[in-house]
Amino acid sequence: MDGKFQERKLGGVKAAIFVCGMQVLENMAFMSNVVSLVTYFSGFMNFNLTKSANTLTNYVGTAFLLALLGGFLSDTYLSRFKTCLLFGCVEMVRSYLYTYSNKKLKFNFYSCFFLGYLVLSMQAHFDVLKPTPCGGLAIFDSSKCDAASSGQLAMLYSGLYLVALGSSGIKASLPSLGADQFDERDTKTVSSFFNWFVFSLTFGSVMGLTFVVWVSTNKGWAWAFGICATALFFGVIVVFLGKRFYIINVPNRRGPVVRILQVLVASGKNWKLPVPAPDEKLHELEDKEAAEETEILKRTYQLRFLDRAAIQKSPSDATSDWRLCTVTQVEETKIIIRMLPIILSTIFMNTCLAQLMTFSVQQGLTMDPDLFGFRVPAASLPVIPFLFVIPLVPLYDQVLVPFARKFTGIPTGITYLQRIGVGLVLSIISMSIAGVVETRRKNVAIDHNMVDSMSPLPMTVFWLAFQYAIFGAADMFTLVGLMEFFYAESSVGMKSLGTAISWCSLAFGYYLSSVVVNVVNKVSGGWLASNNLNRDQLNYFYWLLAAVSVLNFGFYLVCSSWYRYKEVEVKKADENDEL
Repeated sequence: MDGKFQERKLGGVKAAIFVCGMQVLENMAFMSNVVSLVTYFSGFMNFNLTKSANTLTNYVGTAFLLALLGGFLSDTYLSRFKTCLLFGCVEMVRSYLYTYSNKKLKFNFYSCFFLGYLVLSMQAHFDVLKPTPCGGLAIFDSSKCDAASSGQLAMLYSGLYLVALGSSGIKASLPSLGADQFDERDTKTVSSFFNWFVFSLTFGSVMGLTFVVWVSTNKGWAWAFGICATALFFGVIVVFLGKRFYIINVPNRRGPVVRILQVLVASGKNWKLPVPAPDEKLHELEDKEAAEETEILKRTYQLRFLDRAAIQKSPSDATSDWRLCTVTQVEETKIIIRMLPIILSTIFMNTCLAQLMTFSVQQGLTMDPDLFGFRVPAASLPVIPFLFVIPLVPLYDQVLVPFARKFTGIPTGITYLQRIGVGLVLSIISMSIAGVVETRRKNVAIDHNMVDSMSPLPMTVFWLAFQYAIFGAADMFTLVGLMEFFYAESSVGMKSLGTAISWCSLAFGYYLSSVVVNVVNKVSGGWLASNNLNRDQLNYFYWLLAAVSVLNFGFYLVCSSWYRYKEVEVKKADENDEL
């Protein structure tokens, strides 16, 4: 930890605690809906099996994809703290109770959260706003249920996507805000923060998948959505209370998107020039000017065609950032481009995750919910991987990492990319087990002549715990690895955008899920088309996902071996940090 951090007495663990507290409450609300909405769609909106799964995956994908918007605002116009808070609880109330105080309605993400859950809560409470429910019959035969009207669908989708928009700023900036509280050069401490951040995320998920799901099952969805809105309200309070302890970045109005575009334009203008030789001197800020920067990046020799952007043909070039860029700016662009294959190679793992959050929940609806004397709601089944991760995170952080460090000499035990790779291997194992378990479930249905029965099969939902537990470990390795990787490798002015890009793996994974389900149905002749899991070939689908995951892992090995970690030539003090 450098002297500046100590002198200000800002940052550190005490500041990160407020960030993690916010994460607990936010993820409690978000995750409870990610896994339970599939039962809401089928049981109350009368969607069939495939439409329920696709509606959920499209919603979740949008929520993670919009993190790019939050990352852009955080790095360019707002600090990470303001992006998380966006005028806080006071501004949220003021926006709606005092609309005309400033002659305009102020926008913030938490208002979107509040409005989104308000809309969903109203629809769940008033029967006229939703179709006559079939009590889950839609999973077996949606033709016997009343379809939702266009107005009811409009209300549902507006509520869902207001929540998705509201979550985008938090997902992009909250992890970066927490990591900013530690010296980036202390990779051991920053890595430990991300482990505990995911622990907080997991703890919030467990609360959502137990308490909130229990409320939705026993007290009604209106109560559940109301609890979600209340949790977010207190999340605002928690993150606001930590302001006096935070180290807060000052955004650069020449944000990451503009800086990347400048490099692409400048290199395009110089495309006729030869690619600079390795020993050729390129444009970089002088020492006096460099004092305004927080880090100077060394030149790398991948993607060398972009180096043309740093060739100064005449003194007049220095007057325009669209004609001449610094080596550091070029390297920032190279970093983003080198990261893209890593993201692409992790998308399919999240497509597999989407199946566990949708089809596995629907599997649970057909199985015996009694577990050790407790009746387990199907929507609570995804709590199993989170319960597994809760003890795994401290074990990994406090035992496995120090042990691995003795052999590798790497502060984080293993590299970021190795950690992601471990998660991908575990996801292959999880999907293979899912195929075996589904085969057994189908055989039980056939053996007991219950293929068309709505009664639970004489097979406990505990069987689904195996695939969930292993995938929980896979998610811990890959998710934390991605967040660490993108935060550490992104330049100072792109931390939030880098974090947002890491969430894109989840976004495109969930979007791809809908495509995969539809394509498999068409190509296979209807593995998932009968709208009856006892007749569908979900086991074949799981095995197909496992096989494709093996191919995807091979692609990841190629991408990770090509990647070159950034090298910082000069690291300045964080003079831009806001007091």
